[in-house]
Amino acid sequence: MVEITADLLLRAYCAGYFPMAERGDAETLFWFNPQNRGVLPLDGFHLPRSLARTLRRGQFEIRYDTDFAAVIDGCAAPRPRHPETWINAEIRRLFCELFDRGFAHSVEAWSDGRLVGGLYGVAIGRAFFGESMFSRTPEASKVALVHLVALLRWGAYMLLDTQFTNDHLRRFGCRTVSQREYMRMLELALNGMGRWVPEEADRAMADFQAHLAARRGCG
Repeated sequence: MVEITADLLLRAYCAGYFPMAERGDAETLFWFNPQNRGVLPLDGFHLPRSLARTLRRGQFEIRYDTDFAAVIDGCAAPRPRHPETWINAEIRRLFCELFDRGFAHSVEAWSDGRLVGGLYGVAIGRAFFGESMFSRTPEASKVALVHLVALLRWGAYMLLDTQFTNDHLRRFGCRTVSQREYMRMLELALNGMGRWVPEEADRAMADFQAHLAARRGCG
């Protein structure tokens, strides 16, 4: 059996593969490279009106990379519609190592000093591979997603890979691409280096909001 290391994980992402476990208590990881892939266009993100109102209220404090392990634990915790998780102990270990090495990041929504939602993923070159998200408070993970998109656009990223598509992600403009198209997009995104710059998050969000306003004006 080939030992799965953080370096192997990075090579797998660069080749179009990502890992999942069958259950949270499983010891084996499986590699996936779907025939159809979910991609969220950074310049074509759709912000629903209800979510725009939540953003304007500013009810969440958004932090970056301050409690990565807690975000993974939040994503792995059972939820009403998702009693099982694909995040096992091995995935947690590997991604925490990638975080320590600067390849994995979290966007976190906090309220009254508590982590109430967020997401995490892997950044290589100008590609961000979204892994999972969770909410303990309504809208928390959605707000984190908006801030992620803003930061990726500001940092010159090209690709936000969501792995799969679903009705929830389609609300934001997520689309399905073929494996061949995805690999072409991935090759382009790996030819360069994005900037993960949380210290510029306020400027990134202001720029993103101006971008959304300009698109509405053109529409």
